[in-house]
Amino acid sequence: MSARDVIDNQVKSNKVVLYMKGSPDFPQCGFSANAVKILRASGVNDFLAVDVLQDPEIRQGIKEYANWPTIPQLYINGEFIGGSDIMTEMYQSGELKDII
Repeated sequence: MSARDVIDNQVKSNKVVLYMKGSPDFPQCGFSANAVKILRASGVNDFLAVDVLQDPEIRQGIKEYANWPTIPQLYINGEFIGGSDIMTEMYQSGELKDII
């Protein structure tokens, strides 16, 4: 199974998926920590968190999957939402809660 197949399966079989550096309890960068904080503040405690630092193929593959160069990346209902900055804007406007 290719990295793209793994990512496609993760995104399509989970309601909320966050590709991040580290884990929700131990994020390895400020942007990933912010993304987790926003999800939890939006009432999302049950989501698939994928630590891209554990697998270089997934780390590169996710950038190609969404054609988005940075991590974290959030997917809801199989759809790419964005990274930390977009999540922050959507959270502040209330748009993120509507999607979730």
